[in-house]
Amino acid sequence: MILVSLACVFPLLWMMSSSLKTQSTVFSDMSLLVLKPCWQNYITAWVKGNFGIYFLNSVFYTIAIVGGIVLISSLAAYAFARLKFPFKNFLFILLLAPMMVPIPGGFVALYVLLNKMGLINTRIGYILPQINAGLAMSIFLLKSFFEKIPRDLEDSARIDGCSRLGIYWHICLPLARPALAIVIVYNVLYVWNEYLLAMLILSDKSLMPLTRGLMIFHGEHVTQYPVLMAGMCIATIPIVLLYLIMQKRIVEGIMAGAVKG
Repeated sequence: MILVSLACVFPLLWMMSSSLKTQSTVFSDMSLLVLKPCWQNYITAWVKGNFGIYFLNSVFYTIAIVGGIVLISSLAAYAFARLKFPFKNFLFILLLAPMMVPIPGGFVALYVLLNKMGLINTRIGYILPQINAGLAMSIFLLKSFFEKIPRDLEDSARIDGCSRLGIYWHICLPLARPALAIVIVYNVLYVWNEYLLAMLILSDKSLMPLTRGLMIFHGEHVTQYPVLMAGMCIATIPIVLLYLIMQKRIVEGIMAGAVKG
């Protein structure tokens, strides 16, 4: 486990070390410890790369997309787990079927659809496809968790006059917090690192997420590696903080799935 951990951490340490070097020393100095750190790389990445705009765009996209996924998937998962309606199993399988198709495999059809709807190079055109892409896995995870919640709790709430929507909001959703944490972290990681869809449909720099902003320092002839590494460090910090904040919930969700499964 120590060897595996070192293999995972080493690229991060190398990225941080390279972000503090200069263009002339990034390839000549192979040490991880930088004696004369160049903090100017971070300032250059934030100012010259307009990282302020890209960073806020990524935050907005992440909140909007993950919020939409959590709301829609939790409602759908509750319906599949607790309600009875015609063709329920068939619709559930139909919903999971897109998971077998790689996301880039649908880019041509998606581009044609967004173009006809006039959503190319718009925020809503970038948000809606990612909400759709995250629903299948999220519904699958939440449905399994909702099915393990004792029905006695719902019956007691129904006797007290609670509606179906009230049972979902006040009972099932709070009990599903560990599963919701996994759904949130999984989708935040995907949305924050998304690049291909942004490259496909976004051309306005004011709409681009942080991952597109990193390409500014990747030139055709010269790549500013220290500044690029500094930008990657800036992009990595929010994800690391999210894991640190929600690690307790993530472990609870994994343990709950292991025990209840």
